[in-house]
Amino acid sequence: MPRARGSGRNSDAAKGARSIYMDAVEFIHGVEPDTIPSDVKRHAKRFLLDLIGVAAAGSKLDASRIMRETALQLFAAPQQGSRLFFDGRSASIAGAALANAMTIDSFDAHDGHPLTKGHAGCGVLAGLLAFLESRMPENAKPRSGADMLADLIVGYEIAIRSGIALHGTVADYHTSGAWVALGVAAVGVRTMGLPHGQTRHALGIAEYNGPRSQMMRCIEHPTMVKDGSGWGAMVGATAAVLAGKGFTGAPAITTEREDVSEWWSDLGIRWRLSEQYIKAYPVCRWAQPAMEAAAALRRGHSFNLGAIEGVTIRIFREASKLAARSPRTTEEAQYSLPFPVAALLVRGQVGPAEIDGAALRDPELLRLSNLITLVEASEYSSRFPAERWADATIVLKNGERLVSQPAVARGSAENPLSDQEISAKFHMLMRASGQQSRAAEIEDMVMSIDKLTASAHLVDSIMAR
Repeated sequence: MPRARGSGRNSDAAKGARSIYMDAVEFIHGVEPDTIPSDVKRHAKRFLLDLIGVAAAGSKLDASRIMRETALQLFAAPQQGSRLFFDGRSASIAGAALANAMTIDSFDAHDGHPLTKGHAGCGVLAGLLAFLESRMPENAKPRSGADMLADLIVGYEIAIRSGIALHGTVADYHTSGAWVALGVAAVGVRTMGLPHGQTRHALGIAEYNGPRSQMMRCIEHPTMVKDGSGWGAMVGATAAVLAGKGFTGAPAITTEREDVSEWWSDLGIRWRLSEQYIKAYPVCRWAQPAMEAAAALRRGHSFNLGAIEGVTIRIFREASKLAARSPRTTEEAQYSLPFPVAALLVRGQVGPAEIDGAALRDPELLRLSNLITLVEASEYSSRFPAERWADATIVLKNGERLVSQPAVARGSAENPLSDQEISAKFHMLMRASGQQSRAAEIEDMVMSIDKLTASAHLVDSIMAR
């Protein structure tokens, strides 16, 4: 059995529970479908359904199209490859993991964890499907739906905890790809059936080569590089294959070093996946408390948009960097705070049509966006990243001031979207991307995934053009 790491109450609780979960490698190999609590499985199904809808919407954006074409050019499938989301064409395992994670990441509506300040599911799902599609090694047994769900949950847990540990020990704010790589390596070794020693090396290789790109650069200068999840997925997939061939790379210091033990000591007892949020809107999570504050004023007061003289948003420091008021691209719109607030005030919704195409040239959206002022509120900054708050004040031309209550984003573990809301979001995204004909079947399979004797039909429904 692995050495129990950590100290204090969490470590003692872990010792009294299941010691198999004291170590990341043991956890990766020890989790079986029947060892996972039912509420954790329920959360995972919700995240899976949401990710598939986001992938469908993302597949229509330029960033996804460019990345898919590049993956086909540079990462050609050797024989039986791994297909691309809603595309049907195949690339290698690494190429599919890269392109499919970038497809989800291109439409910024996917789940995330507040303490990681990023997204685990995006890269983990892309990596898992790449391995399931490839059937590597050749004698691999088909995985049931329950196995697929367990793989996904393991990937989430390893990625999220690696992200929290990285943020807790390194000063720079790195993109999700830096720690998603470990989650993808974890699902890779599970599907490949690698032994414990090679699993440890896979995590070390993934961590060492994970893309530690600067997240605030993309916040301040939004482009298609986004959150680095695609590159992390590619690294994690490659790490698992390398480890399987005998390549070494252990240890992964974010899972093994003594000063990270507090984030791993309750592994398998506290399920970090259950702490995640699901986004109500396809823009940076940091903008969404302000959107909720503005939406509350829109619901609670009757006013003409033309009567607005100015809008002030009080927000935490990091969110004040989302300052683009006249976005030229969908990336700039998704990493803006003023623009989606304006879109919500004008149109009452923010979906695919509000962050791309004609909306970026809508004179009323642009006029109102340029009337919005962002102000850092120290009381909100002090509560970030565990909590994200904002408030809004609308000043009318007659001098009237409409002031909201402090607001948080919907969709968090404390303020969750209902199953009905998640289903509605999924169907809206599938409809907007032209995939509505397969939406009901996919939803039925996802919500009953642990009853599927094989995962192949669900995977095919996501990948077929």
